[in-house]
Amino acid sequence: MLPVHVTVAAVIEGTGDNKGRFLMVEETASNGAIVFNQPAGHLEENESLQQAIVREVFEETGLKFKPTALVGTYLLNPATNNRYYLRFCFTGYIAGNHTTAPQDDDIIAAHWMSKEDILAILPQHRSGLILDCLKDYLSGQRFPLELLPYSNNEEALQQSGIKFLTDYKL
Repeated sequence: MLPVHVTVAAVIEGTGDNKGRFLMVEETASNGAIVFNQPAGHLEENESLQQAIVREVFEETGLKFKPTALVGTYLLNPATNNRYYLRFCFTGYIAGNHTTAPQDDDIIAAHWMSKEDILAILPQHRSGLILDCLKDYLSGQRFPLELLPYSNNEEALQQSGIKFLTDYKL
């Protein structure tokens, strides 16, 4: 069985002075290289995918992100590091102040970048999935967040299913 790393990412388009620009983070990779990525990270224990992306955006940018839709899911099998990744990419908006203040020590800075700026730094992309997510976002691909139900209580989930199926009338 292959270990699959579940990750989340966000395509966040700016408003006002940042209209037409996308939030990207500049970070230090584990090998010491300086790379760029959408705000992204790994799913942690006992959190939903939506909770994970809200947390990751805050840690990497200091901004309060409100997810509104799933842009897509992406399986990188394998990545250049020979690991397997399943990325859930969200879109949404920033609530409140738009001044970035990264909380994570690995983040150098958060930048609002045009698509041309993002293409210009292609050799420094942390993941090949960055452009796939941006392409799908720009083409208007959106899925409702209800496609990603979450439960941390298997027994309650089963009881809910039993009740529904017992009460369901054909």
